[in-house]
Amino acid sequence: MAVLRDWGLTLGRWTGRPVAQVQQDSGDPDVGRVREAAGAADWATVREVLEARPESEDRTELLWAVGDTTGVEGWIAEVVEAEPQAPLPRLVAGIRHISWAWEARTAARAKDVSREQFEVFHDRLRTAERWLYEVAEREPQWTSPWYGLQITGRGLQVGQATARRRFEATVRRDPHHLGAHQQQLQQICAKWGGSHEEMHAFAREAAFGAPGGTLLGQLVAVAHIEHWLDLDSGPDAEYMGRPEVAASLREAADHSFRHPDFVRRGAWNQVLNTFAMAFSLAGDRAAARECFHATEGRVTEFPWYYMNGSDPAAAYRKQRSSAGR
Repeated sequence: MAVLRDWGLTLGRWTGRPVAQVQQDSGDPDVGRVREAAGAADWATVREVLEARPESEDRTELLWAVGDTTGVEGWIAEVVEAEPQAPLPRLVAGIRHISWAWEARTAARAKDVSREQFEVFHDRLRTAERWLYEVAEREPQWTSPWYGLQITGRGLQVGQATARRRFEATVRRDPHHLGAHQQQLQQICAKWGGSHEEMHAFAREAAFGAPGGTLLGQLVAVAHIEHWLDLDSGPDAEYMGRPEVAASLREAADHSFRHPDFVRRGAWNQVLNTFAMAFSLAGDRAAARECFHATEGRVTEFPWYYMNGSDPAAAYRKQRSSAGR
């Protein structure tokens, strides 16, 4: 669940180049508004913002802005009790419990997570699943509960068959839901029990099965980055340097952000950042420069934290410099 940080574009005094700064979100003003309301336990405003963004327009980012806010788990329980028939409070409770679960687990490797941490992690995920299934039953056309269940499923290790059913339930309701496809791609990565072959096939099928100009072209770039991450030093660079990898990235770019129907909304900047990293690793400096130019110094944590977990902007700057941008 890579989260984007708030950003303000600052121009480099001497170079005239945008200074790389990590952004927290897409720049949608409703994200900041709903996050502030969640921090103030202002359910009336949270509900107003969420209800104004229908499921058909993908309110995932707004939900995570609430779900990632400390303390929501306390006051949302009171709202659920006060509105026993309302699905929206349950959806917020479910999303908050997912984020709260990962707070307990932390980002440490599994071997460094205590048994007590795992118990809290799994307990909160199971609570999230209960809320999300209730929402799915009450609002069968909503996408968000099924997307949330994709994430809880990986944490609870429900297995590939169940994970696939949850993904399919999400995309039946929103065929081009980027988050759902990102979660499923992670599910079938080698590190989660899948394979490189399955991952690449899924990424290409999703990207090129969608109309030109959608965000799903990002999946092809993510798959190559995940493959690179899974290899040892040496073989990783050899893999990314293969001509067919660069060709695959260019084909996906043409079908995605280079397509005339591409619109800069939602996670568009994360898509450009992902292609910038992938093209950099593939040694396609011209294509990388194109992507860096389009991002205008706005850095998303994903995928740059793969290169520098403590300072994604530093990884961005290094690769941008290597690309000659």
